Amino acid sequence: MDLLNEVKDAGIIGAGGAGFPTHAKLTSKAEYILLNGAECEPLLRVDRQLMAQFPDEIIRGMEAAGRYIEAHKAIIGIKGKHKEVIVLMRARIAALGLANYMEVMELRDIYPAGDEQVLVHELTHRIVPEASIPLKVGCVVINAETALNISQAMAGTPVTETYITVAGDIPRRLTMKVPVGVSIRDVIGQCGVENVDDYAVIDGGPMMGAVMNNVDGYVTKKSKGYVLLKKEHFLIRKKSVNIDQARVISRTACEQCRMCTDLCPRYLLGHNMQPHKVMRALSYNLGDVKEQQIAQLCCECGACELFSCPVNLHPKSVNILYKQKLAEQGIRYQPTQLEFTPRSAREYRLIPSKRLIAKIGLTAFDKPAPLTQIEFRPEYIRIALRQHIGAPAIPVVTVGEQVKAGQLIGKIPDNSLGAAVHASLDGTVIENTQDFIVIKVGSYV
Repeated sequence: MDLLNEVKDAGIIGAGGAGFPTHAKLTSKAEYILLNGAECEPLLRVDRQLMAQFPDEIIRGMEAAGRYIEAHKAIIGIKGKHKEVIVLMRARIAALGLANYMEVMELRDIYPAGDEQVLVHELTHRIVPEASIPLKVGCVVINAETALNISQAMAGTPVTETYITVAGDIPRRLTMKVPVGVSIRDVIGQCGVENVDDYAVIDGGPMMGAVMNNVDGYVTKKSKGYVLLKKEHFLIRKKSVNIDQARVISRTACEQCRMCTDLCPRYLLGHNMQPHKVMRALSYNLGDVKEQQIAQLCCECGACELFSCPVNLHPKSVNILYKQKLAEQGIRYQPTQLEFTPRSAREYRLIPSKRLIAKIGLTAFDKPAPLTQIEFRPEYIRIALRQHIGAPAIPVVTVGEQVKAGQLIGKIPDNSLGAAVHASLDGTVIENTQDFIVIKVGSYV
């Protein structure tokens, strides 16, 4: 079996949070394969610890993917502040005889260094065109955990677990390996939180993650972290503003200072993403949404909303509002150029991570979250059939059927983009719907 089918059968998706099926990335040839080890979201600690604990597996997984797409060079991007990880990865690359093919490049400690398009430019000096993907400039990007999963797939092991950091204003900050389908409450409970209802929980990183309406959900393959803060914290109050509220606030108070645009990572790469113009359209109640197609260039990193705006308005939310309006009318942004150069001021407008963390009130919680072995013993697991971009998986098991950890329980629909789904623990299927499969774990059967 070739690597593409091994990856496809293992159900590997982008572990950085987006969830794009990895096998689809292996169908094209590219000049570079890039490993995103930036992990630029504040407080999250997964990738750096995986590279420290599984360097050989990650290197082998990346090499295999790179060779498969016929990449001439493999580059691992790690923030320069993680010196021990950089030294280790370079040593292991040399020991494995890959120094002529693979290298580690140090990234600046900026936000969002892990944005796919920022990463491509920082590592290759190329700029992905507007509304396009890294492949357009000869690059394929994978995440550190994704590379680890590729290595495991080569050994016949599918994705049944994910690594998660739980951080924030809590007694015990941890990073842990969690079986897919375990309840979020069980995960948070490992961190000394007596009553999770006393907190607001951000699903993902504090910049791009959303505040959860409740924590009665279940871990998926793309779960990366949970940040717990008191409900009165600035970040929670800011993120809890809905789009309608953001529209009213932004319409009445925007002073057109341009800070949201001048510090926008995509604008600084030369793209036409100009949030202040979208805010202007809102302020003047301009009804022709076709003129606001630039909103579709927004990567939703949150820099404009949580760092740049001097009066705490909501440019990202307004971009999202116009994205929705454009989608409803079937309007897509049409680029007018293919080649881009960075804005001349880019080097002076990069956002330092420490300043960002201070601005959003997280300095006190910017502490280690050590990778800790936890044995989960849930009574049930609930495994979603849509954990990825694309069509949901189709169940291949029935109620009453006994399954083993690693067994295929959901397949990719024919002629569709999707990802296979596997049982993460032994047990018996007790519920089977078009959205999820519930398994009663073996020790409770």
